[in-house]
Amino acid sequence: MTGLEIAANAVTTVSIVLAGRNNIHTWWTGIVGGVLFAVLFYQVNLYADVALQIFFLGTSALGWQQWLKGDRGQPLTVAKADFSKLAWTIPVAIVATIAYGAALHFFTKAYAPFVDSAVLVLSVIAQFLLMQRRIETWIFWLLVNSIAVPLYASRGLYLTSFLYATYWINALVSWAWWRRLEQQSETAILGMP
Repeated sequence: MTGLEIAANAVTTVSIVLAGRNNIHTWWTGIVGGVLFAVLFYQVNLYADVALQIFFLGTSALGWQQWLKGDRGQPLTVAKADFSKLAWTIPVAIVATIAYGAALHFFTKAYAPFVDSAVLVLSVIAQFLLMQRRIETWIFWLLVNSIAVPLYASRGLYLTSFLYATYWINALVSWAWWRRLEQQSETAILGMP
């Protein structure tokens, strides 16, 4: 365990807890954590995770702006994703995982390229849903954390692996919290007590 791993996990943990609480400060803390994790994952040859951190940097800036300004002038509230828009994610996730995993397998010295790619692809989907404040983000984060825990442990990143196990619990709690927020929002729209 290095100082870099400790710092990356500390900042990212704050960001993840803030996301679960629907707090806008999740975004700038996510940017700092992303930079730290990009360096850490590069050092242990988890190249899909490096690419993921770079993706997080850009989407965190966009998510921050989206949460601040809303959607077409309307406040962006916690809501369920439209099933018809969400249905495409599973087949696309499978194809993207296989394609990116194959590229890493054949062209790099990546460790566990297909598993690492699954973490990347599912995280991308989860991040887009988080940016839109969609409840289903937490289902995808549960999948990511389930895959990431053994992957990171296998590379000796025990603190990171342990924290991803706690992020799994946070995702469950956050899923329940966001469902409650969405129900409160629906009740307020209908004008019911």
